[in-house]
Amino acid sequence: MEVISNVYQLTVFLASLSKKDSLGFIPTMGALHKGHASLIKKSLSQNTHSICSIFVNPAQFNNKTDFKNYPNRLDEDMSLLKKIGCDAVFTPSKETIYPNGVPSCVFDFGALDKVMEGANRPGHFNGVALVVSRLFEMIKPQRAYFGEKDFQQLAIIKSIAAQKFKDIEIIPCSTLREKDGLAMSSRNLLLNKRYRAAAPRIYERLLAVQNRAKNTPVSELRLWVINSFKRDEDLILEYFEIADARSLKKSACWSDFPVHVACLAVFAGTTRLIDNILLEIN
Repeated sequence: MEVISNVYQLTVFLASLSKKDSLGFIPTMGALHKGHASLIKKSLSQNTHSICSIFVNPAQFNNKTDFKNYPNRLDEDMSLLKKIGCDAVFTPSKETIYPNGVPSCVFDFGALDKVMEGANRPGHFNGVALVVSRLFEMIKPQRAYFGEKDFQQLAIIKSIAAQKFKDIEIIPCSTLREKDGLAMSSRNLLLNKRYRAAAPRIYERLLAVQNRAKNTPVSELRLWVINSFKRDEDLILEYFEIADARSLKKSACWSDFPVHVACLAVFAGTTRLIDNILLEIN
């Protein structure tokens, strides 16, 4: 596996690829787990070469403590990538990604970034768009792979690609879960025993939403979820929303859209976890 840390090394690597080769790209912030591994394996199966990036992007953190506490396990990450058979890993510095400092440009995502994560984390998706755009410009892959656990982020990435990178195919990848249902996430490493034991209740409630959806109005289902978390001593609900799976417009009735998505963010102690589930009511 080739380890690339600067623009020159990246240029040499890209120049070594032939025009017939396809390049798959998996952007990450490190602390890799089986979920990331599934993205990389999918890229390896669909492309002649695959490159993973590891860069904790300061521009997408609106909480400095969250940025400071983000897990750093570079040695373990490298071992995992080598074991999977990834062709290259790009580990740039902040100066490599933002040579002139973090740009002040603002992206237009329409209504996509005005709800849920966007409403609760101002500037987050603009920061995501900055780093993804920069990485796309530098790496120029044919395909890029993103997990569906970050459902709203995936919608944002699709919007970026439609606006600026129409030659890059965005490949959604299913959420991988632990045996107890907890969505795999680098943030899970921050959970102590108490909150790790409580965290699977997040997915349990999402499954209950899916099971109740056909016989329960949207408004009642929202209220049920809110009340279930109010009774939970370990998990604090930041938001719960049911929306159109394409536009993320808030659902009022099941007949509004063909497919809905239920999304939530929950604090388990000081660790913020997100998850979602699709709701097809036909």
